[in-house]
Amino acid sequence: MELPFNFVALFLFVAFILALFKEWKSSKQVKQPPSPWKLPLIGHMHHLIGSPPHHALRKLSQKYGDLMHLQLGETSSIVISSPRLAKEIMKTHDLAFANRAEFLSSKIICYNSSDIAVSQYGAYWRQMRKICTLELLSAKNVRSFGSIRQDEALNLITSIQALAHAGEPINLTEKMSSYTSCMVCRAAFGKVSKDDHRKFLQLIKESLRFASAFEVSDQFPSFKILHPLLSVKAQVVKLHHKIDRVLDKIIDQHIDNLATTKMATGESGQEDLIDVLLRVKDSGDLQLPITNNNIKAVMIDVFTGGTETSSTTVEWAMSELIRNPDVMAKAQSEIRTALRGKKTIEETDIQELKYL
Repeated sequence: MELPFNFVALFLFVAFILALFKEWKSSKQVKQPPSPWKLPLIGHMHHLIGSPPHHALRKLSQKYGDLMHLQLGETSSIVISSPRLAKEIMKTHDLAFANRAEFLSSKIICYNSSDIAVSQYGAYWRQMRKICTLELLSAKNVRSFGSIRQDEALNLITSIQALAHAGEPINLTEKMSSYTSCMVCRAAFGKVSKDDHRKFLQLIKESLRFASAFEVSDQFPSFKILHPLLSVKAQVVKLHHKIDRVLDKIIDQHIDNLATTKMATGESGQEDLIDVLLRVKDSGDLQLPITNNNIKAVMIDVFTGGTETSSTTVEWAMSELIRNPDVMAKAQSEIRTALRGKKTIEETDIQELKYL
C-alpha cells in the first residue's frame, strides 16, 4: 500500500507546484479585473460553495465591483454584474465576444456543437442564424402558429379555473412548464404521441441538469488523468443516444408524412419547424449543406430556449408581481379597463396593455 500512497502524494505535490508556477506566470502577463483571494488548483471555486451561484456572485460583486475576475479551476472567467457593462458586451462589442466557451455536455448533446446557441461564430453559425430568422421565426411562420398559442393558453386558463373552483393550490411552475412545452412541441413537431412528447421533455430536462453541473474536464482540462475517474462523459453520451433515438423517430415520421401528403394533394401542407428545416435542407440552396444531425441540434435549442427559459421568465415575473401588490393591482386594473366586455384575450389585445 505504500507505493500507491507515495505516488498519489507525489502527484498532488507536483500538481500543486505546477499550479503555483502557472498562476505566477499568468499574473505577470495579463492584468485582470479585481478578484477575491484564491487557493492553488481550485482558484476561486470555494467562494461559490454554500449558497446558490447567483447569490454568491452578487455578494462578491458588491465587494469587488461590477467587473470581476474569477479563476474556476484552470478556467479564467469575467463576471459582469451591471446592465451597462452587459450592454457593452452583448451589443456594443458583441462580435468580440461572439464565440461560445466549449463545454463537454453541450458539445456532446448538441451534435458536436452544431446547433445555434453554442456553435462557434463563423460561416456555419451565420447561415443557421439566417435560417432561424428568415424561415423558423419569420413573421409568416409566427402568425401560422397563432392558433396553437391560443389553444394552449385556453387549456392553461381552463386548468387554473378548475383548480380555483375546487379551492386547490396552483403550482405555477408546473403549469407554466406544461404550457410552454406543449406549445413548443406542437409548433416544432406537429402531431406526435404523448409518450414521445413526455419522453423528449424529460430528456431535455436531464440534459439541462448536466449542462449546469460541475464537469472536471471543463474546469481542469489539463488534468487528463482525472477525467476518466470524475467525468460524467459516459452518462452524457448515454443521454445523447436516447435523445437521438427520439428525434430520429420524429424526423422519420415527418419525412413519411410529407411524402404521403404530396402524393395525395401535390402540396406540402401546413409546416411545423421540422418540416421547414427538412425543406431548407433539401432545397440545395445552402452554401454549407446541413444534415439531419444539424436539424436535431437546432430542435434541442428550440426546446431548451423555448420551454425552460420561457416558463422560468414568466414564473419570476409572477413572483415579482406577488411581491409588489401595488404593481399587480395596477396591471389587473389596466386589463379590466382596456378589455372590458371581452370574454377572452387575444394576442392582438396585448398591444393595448401598455403598462403590462
